Amino acid sequence: MNLYTVTFARSARRELEALSRPLIARVFKRIETLASDPRPAGCRKLVGQVNLWRIRVGDYRVLYEVDDEKCAVDVVAVRHRKDAY
Repeated sequence: MNLYTVTFARSARRELEALSRPLIARVFKRIETLASDPRPAGCRKLVGQVNLWRIRVGDYRVLYEVDDEKCAVDVVAVRHRKDAY
């Protein structure tokens, strides 16, 4: 089983750091699981986007791209659900 490399866009890192400490821990824990399973149960492919997926963490959404050839997951955004789309 391949492990994927998880990277963050600079803007996504800033959005994550702006959250409260307990929320950062919850969100980061879910992001770490993407390394072993980039398309976990409950993830959704965003309609109209070529390779953009999202997972839910409470009221927050983590938007990310998956590159299966390079075994890479790139986190694009971490936003409250009202701002995510």
